Amino acid sequence: MSTTLCQVMGFLVSSLGVVGCIMSTAMDMWSTQDLYDNPVTAVFQYQGLWRSCVRQSSGFTECRPYFTILGLPAMFQAVRALMIVGIVLGILGLFVCIFAMKCIRIGTMEDSAKANMTLTSGIMFIIAGLCAITGVSVFANMLVTNFWMSTTNMYQGMQNVQNRYTFGSALFVGWVAGGLALVGGIMMCLACKGMIPEESRYKAVSYNASGRNISYRTGPYKAGSGYEPDTKTRKGPGYEEAPRSEDAGRSYPSKYDYV
Repeated sequence: MSTTLCQVMGFLVSSLGVVGCIMSTAMDMWSTQDLYDNPVTAVFQYQGLWRSCVRQSSGFTECRPYFTILGLPAMFQAVRALMIVGIVLGILGLFVCIFAMKCIRIGTMEDSAKANMTLTSGIMFIIAGLCAITGVSVFANMLVTNFWMSTTNMYQGMQNVQNRYTFGSALFVGWVAGGLALVGGIMMCLACKGMIPEESRYKAVSYNASGRNISYRTGPYKAGSGYEPDTKTRKGPGYEEAPRSEDAGRSYPSKYDYV
C-alpha cells in the first residue's frame, strides 16, 4: 500500500512540475522593468523567452516576437534549450509512468517490468527538474549581472542609460516547477525499490557436490564415472562378513536315499 501511495504521489507531484515548466516557458514575464526610481510611468516593459511586450497606462499591450535566433545571446539560447529539454523529458516521463502504475493492469506485465519503468520515469523527472532549475538560474544570473552594470552606469552619471530589469514571475514559477519535478522523480525512484519482487532481489545459486562415486542414469542404461568400486565387495565400518564354514557347498543325503 505504501509503495502504491508513493508512486501515485510521485506521479501527481511530477505532473504539477511538468505543467509548471510548460507554463513558465510560455510566460512573457521572465524579466520586468524595474520601477524603483520611476514608480509612475506611462510605459511598462517586460520580456520573455519568445517575445518582448510593452504595456501602456491605458491598458493597451503590444508584444513583439524575437525575429532572430543568431542575434540573441548564447546564454539566452541555452536557457531556451534547457527548458525545452526539460519539458520533453517530463512529458515522456509522464507517459512511461502511466503504464508503470501499480494500480493499472496491462496484459500480463510483471512487477519487475513495472519497477524498471517506474525507475526510468523517475530518472526522467529528475533530469527534467534539474534542466528547469538550471535554465531559470542561468537567466536570473544574466539579470543580476545586467542590473548591477546598469546601476553602476547610472551612479557614474552616464547618459542614455537603458532600463533596468528585475526578476519576473516566470522565474519563480520555473523554480517551483523544477523543484516539484525533482521531488516527484525521487519519490518514483523510492517507489521502484518497493516494487521489486522479493525472489528477484537475492538470486541464490545451488551447487551440487561432485564426488568420485556419482553415476548418471539415462533410462535403463547406467553410465558410471569409472572410479567407483564394486558395491558388492565394499567393506566399511559396521560391516562384517559372515564366516564361511567348511561344509558350505557339501550336499547331504536325504532320508529317501536309504530306502
